Amino acid sequence: MKKKRFSVEQIIGVLKHAQAGVPVAEVIRQAGISEQTFYRWKAKYAGLEVDHVRQVAQLQGGEPAVEEAGGGPYAGQDDAAGCAVKKMVKPSGRGPMVEHLERLYCVGERRACRVLRVPRATYRYRSRLDPRTELRMRIREIAQARVRYGYRKIRVLLNREGWNVGKCLVYRLYCEEGLCLQRRKPVGKRKSSRLRAEKLKAMAPDEAWSMDFVADQLQDGTRFRSLTIVDVHTREAVAIEAGQSLKGDDVVRTLNRVKLERGVPKVLFCDNGSEFTSQAMDMWAYSNGVKIDFSRPGKPTDNAFVESFNGTFRAECLNTHWFADLQEARQLIEAWRREYNDSRPHASLADRTPSEFASQYAASRVLAETKTAAD
Repeated sequence: MKKKRFSVEQIIGVLKHAQAGVPVAEVIRQAGISEQTFYRWKAKYAGLEVDHVRQVAQLQGGEPAVEEAGGGPYAGQDDAAGCAVKKMVKPSGRGPMVEHLERLYCVGERRACRVLRVPRATYRYRSRLDPRTELRMRIREIAQARVRYGYRKIRVLLNREGWNVGKCLVYRLYCEEGLCLQRRKPVGKRKSSRLRAEKLKAMAPDEAWSMDFVADQLQDGTRFRSLTIVDVHTREAVAIEAGQSLKGDDVVRTLNRVKLERGVPKVLFCDNGSEFTSQAMDMWAYSNGVKIDFSRPGKPTDNAFVESFNGTFRAECLNTHWFADLQEARQLIEAWRREYNDSRPHASLADRTPSEFASQYAASRVLAETKTAAD
C-alpha cells in the first residue's frame, strides 16, 4: 500500500515554519500543497509536538515515520531539524553578514570585510538594474496561485497577459524571489531499452486515447482511485473519474458518457489491468469498433502519454490538496481538469493549451475543406 506523502511529524514541521514567521504563501509553495490543505492541517495538528506524536506512535506499536522519511518537514528532506542553513556563497548573502558583524561587535567595515573575506568594492557595489517591482509581484502572485508551476509556465502566462519578457529574465527574477521548486524524485540511472514495434501515431483528435489509473487517499486514510483518459493528439484530459472501487463496468460507463460528447476513438492505449481486460470492456470495444492496444507487462513507457499526464495530475492536484471526502475530491479534480484543458500551457503544443490546440486544428480542417470545395 502506498504510504502517505506527509507524515504527522512532517506536517508539524510545516506548521512550525509558519509559526516562526514564514509567510503562509511561501510555506505552501515549498511544501507543494494548497492553502486549503495548510489550514486543514492547522485545524487538526495545531499545538502538537513531535515528541508527543512519537509517544503516541510507540504506544500504538508503530514507529514514527519521520525516521524513515529523513525527518524533514518536506518530502525528501534529509536533515532532521528541517532548518539547515545554506552556505554564504554569493556576495548578496555576505553583504548582510558584514553589517551584522559591524552592529554586533562594533567593528569597522574594513575589519568585518577582512574577517568574511569580502572585497570592499563588492560589498559597496549597488546594482543599477531596473528592479522590475511590478513584474516581480506578478510572478509571485502566479507562483502562489499555482504552487507547482515552474518559471517556464509562469513566463507563458505572463506573455498571455501582455508582458513581453524572455525566459532568461523570468528565470533570474524567479530565482531571486526564492520560488525555485525542489525536485521531488531522485534522478535514476539511465538504462538502455529494447525498442518495440512502432505504435499508431495519432494525427487527429479523437483518433487515439490513452487510459490508466491513479491511486490516492482521503484525509481519513480512505483509498480511492481515479480513471484518467487522455487524447494522444491534442493532450486533452478527456475525463477523470474518481471512485473507491472502479471496475470494468465503471470504465465502460465513463466511456459511454464521453461517447455522447466526443464520440469514440479508433485505438485505446491501456495496460493489462483487470479493469481493461474485463469482458465488459472487450464487449464495448467490439460493439463500437475500437481497437485496444495493451502495453507490454512491466513497460509503462508503452503508454507514455497518460503516464506523463498522471505525473502532472499527481503533482498539481492530488499532492496539492487534502481531500475531506470523495465528493470534494471529485469537485476539485474536475475543476483541475478544466483548468488543465483551458488555461495550462503545454510544452509539446508550443505553450498552447490543449483546448486552444484542438480549436486551431478544427479551424484548419474547416479551411482546408472550404478550399477543396472551391477548387
